[in-house]
Amino acid sequence: MKLVRTLITAAVTLVAAGAALADINIGVSLSLTGPGSGLGIPMQNQFKLFPKEIAGEKVNLIILDDASDPGKGVSNARRFVTEDKVDLIIGSCLTPVAGAMTPVATEAKTVQLAASPSAATARGCSACRRATKSWPTPWSST
Repeated sequence: MKLVRTLITAAVTLVAAGAALADINIGVSLSLTGPGSGLGIPMQNQFKLFPKEIAGEKVNLIILDDASDPGKGVSNARRFVTEDKVDLIIGSCLTPVAGAMTPVATEAKTVQLAASPSAATARGCSACRRATKSWPTPWSST
């Protein structure tokens, strides 16, 4: 339930941030197959409860299976930013997949809400390191 509230807050924030009066497109990459399906399938069921409209704006959820594979997660993220033109990427429910998706989201300047512990995913992304420079991290030299 916390996840649903967090997602609603994120979507409302997108609307309140001055987005054009248009549909809110949210790309969701979940592990619906493979070893992570035990996490991805319940999350997919939660997304079925996601509101269809927020603040008068239609919400389009685009849910894709990343098959618990970081490469497939990257393909999903690329599709979200190039074809679907999403306002927000959610995923993945597995840290390695979410970490692989981060550089794609960062390059496209699209917000990514990782549905897994992902503090370490910024390690390979220089833009993420700059954004989190003041945060204490296990790999920081200070």
